[in-house]
Amino acid sequence: MAKTSNKKSLVIVESPAKAKTINKYLGPGYDVKASMGHVRDLPSKGINVDIENNFEPTYDIMPGKKRTVSSLKDAAKNCDKLYLATDLDREGEAIAWHLAQILGIPEEKTYRVIFNEITKSAIQNAFDNPGKLDDDKVMAQQARRILDRIVGYKISPLLWKKVARGLSAGRVQSVAVKIVVEREREIRAFEPKEYWLIPGVFSSELEKDYHQAWLDFIKPKSEDDKGPTLAQKNQWLAEHSAFNAELYKIGNEKFHADNETDARRIFGAIKDAHFSVSNLEKKESKSRPSPPFITSTLQQAASNRLGFSAKRTMRVAQQLYEGIELGDMGSLGLITYMRTDSTHLSLEALNEARNFIERQFGKNYLPDKEINYTASKSAQQAHEAIRPTDIDMTPDDIKPLVSEEQYKLYDLIWRRFTACQMAPARWDVTNLEVGTDTSKGKGIFRTTGRTLVFDGFTKVWMTASEQQQLPELKVGQMLNAVDIKAEQHFTKPPARYNEASLVKALEKEGIGRPSTYASIISTIQDRGYVEQTERRFYATDLGEVVTDKLNEYFPRIMDIAFTRHMEEQLDKIEEQHLDWLAVLNEFYGPFKENLEKATNQMEHAKAETAPSEYTCPDCGKPLVYKFGKSGKFLSCSDYPACKFASRCDSEGKMVEEQTTEHKCPNCGKVMLLKRGRFGEFLGCSGYPECKTILNLDKEGNIKPPKEPPQPTGIKCHKCKQGELVIRKSKRGPFLGCGRFPKCRTIISIEQLDHLKELQSQGKWPPETIAQADELLGRKKTKKTKKTKKSNV
Repeated sequence: MAKTSNKKSLVIVESPAKAKTINKYLGPGYDVKASMGHVRDLPSKGINVDIENNFEPTYDIMPGKKRTVSSLKDAAKNCDKLYLATDLDREGEAIAWHLAQILGIPEEKTYRVIFNEITKSAIQNAFDNPGKLDDDKVMAQQARRILDRIVGYKISPLLWKKVARGLSAGRVQSVAVKIVVEREREIRAFEPKEYWLIPGVFSSELEKDYHQAWLDFIKPKSEDDKGPTLAQKNQWLAEHSAFNAELYKIGNEKFHADNETDARRIFGAIKDAHFSVSNLEKKESKSRPSPPFITSTLQQAASNRLGFSAKRTMRVAQQLYEGIELGDMGSLGLITYMRTDSTHLSLEALNEARNFIERQFGKNYLPDKEINYTASKSAQQAHEAIRPTDIDMTPDDIKPLVSEEQYKLYDLIWRRFTACQMAPARWDVTNLEVGTDTSKGKGIFRTTGRTLVFDGFTKVWMTASEQQQLPELKVGQMLNAVDIKAEQHFTKPPARYNEASLVKALEKEGIGRPSTYASIISTIQDRGYVEQTERRFYATDLGEVVTDKLNEYFPRIMDIAFTRHMEEQLDKIEEQHLDWLAVLNEFYGPFKENLEKATNQMEHAKAETAPSEYTCPDCGKPLVYKFGKSGKFLSCSDYPACKFASRCDSEGKMVEEQTTEHKCPNCGKVMLLKRGRFGEFLGCSGYPECKTILNLDKEGNIKPPKEPPQPTGIKCHKCKQGELVIRKSKRGPFLGCGRFPKCRTIISIEQLDHLKELQSQGKWPPETIAQADELLGRKKTKKTKKTKKSNV
């Protein structure tokens, strides 16, 4: 990386943290600047894609980025060469391309440098072997951006008209909502089925009676106590030479009972019988380590083990990748690039891991050769898995120098990578059968126990085992029945998605890409389509209504197979030089037809009704389900003649309004606890004659009434009818027109004395708004001219 010119080479990365870390590895001949992420995009107002002209996009400098772009242009004027060192994925390539377009440095002086980790050797190697911008990767990202813009800007206004204002649709987000909605409806439609089990607890200590001790141990100590955990039960059993088993066979048939009568009949024949070990099989089993992390598996593990959201995981991983200040060592990049779908590991990383494992744990923990993991077909093998940049930098080494969340995520990544190159764990597995002779034939109880022989990779990557440890037994040995009972159970509906399982579902169905999972999950919650309660996702009424509308009128967009196909097509633009315009045309033709049909035929959600099982308490006519601002509710079918309405829960059950101890301050009637679009509040039971409302805080206490606006005596210059008053907001006091909401004039509170002086001099209110702006010292901003760029 020797420099011969007096001019410096300009290096541009996305963030100051990344710039700081890279700068320490480059010589004085390099000027490293940060673009602060994207600098140019499709403007937020309007679609800004000329569909009729080969989908030509119109790009503009993003709001708040003009100063950054100006600074980069100044630096580019005197540079010898331009090195674009943004991230190595599509998003990074797009940022690099936009920067090249904006700065206008000749192509022969513009280079693209990519690296998987921010270490001295990786940076030096990247700058010693610079490349050029990858046009296919840029076009793949541009096609994705245009597709998303078309879907968003064509469907969202339709949802505003037909469902509610402020809604949005997305090519990927809408399908993600559909997955949650379908699971919600599976759960709702699920009918539990009864079944019975006959478990037994047996001990090899015949002379001791543990029956009462076991019952006392498993009995909850209070109403809130859930009893001992499975691990605690297994520990108690091991301490008492006991184990759990379950009735598997009675006579010549496998035991099955779906009602109490059948279960009790078998239980009656077994409960007082004698038991012995009828069969015992021992074998060794191995459990092998999981592959190193890719983006999706990191998000899943961080959710399950650390309770991190996907968004939080990616934010912390970005910090670890770009560089953390580690005292005297300066800023160091601790992990490789965190947006990847490849489990590939470099030979250098494999050798370092093997050396560390042998040195730290001994040869027993080292396999005969390195372990290579097979990645998915769509994975980019040029990328690496997520791993520490230096395995010798252990989590304990950095713990005092990083935040708690940085330590936890680094510890997870470090352990997973180290474990993936360690020897398998070995277990002694015992399959045990307990037999008894009964009036119904021979009864067989079955169980399995497992004992760890060699911990292997689990020394670093702990895995929870719910299998019990069996006492030493032999065939024919008599056993003591500690407890045998017949238990009623019911089949359970499929589990609701949490962040980890939703990421897994998106990955399995090919919806989105690993780098987009976090934003997808965040967006569908922000839009109010799904809610997360106790770390589980619930579809909202709004999410269900929007999903049904889109399913009916945009079947291709909502089809999981088609969404997967489009993702594959976008990948082929990058990897197989597929024409990006052909991909857009394939999508847009059918989409345009669906859009025209939906515009003409889609009925407003508020006009639709569905029958219910309830009758109106006021007039006796049937109640129907309707959709309103706060979601689904019950309304009288004779509306507007009868105005009865009631809330209902997510399952459609009527929610009765609760009376409270509070009295209406205006009419004295009882106040009712109600729920609106902004949460719970108190409403007068005398509604609609009395419309008093009292707002509640987060604790359910009545909020004190807002202070009335303070008059100022200053005339409003817009409406010429009202006077300005002092109002309060979260940001502090401000001046607003007393005729709000008819007049929405807002002026800074700092202008109060100045306005009083102007009015006393007869200069206020002026005749025009322009004159008012001049008197207040307001300057109008000039609109910037938009630029069109669509081809590389």
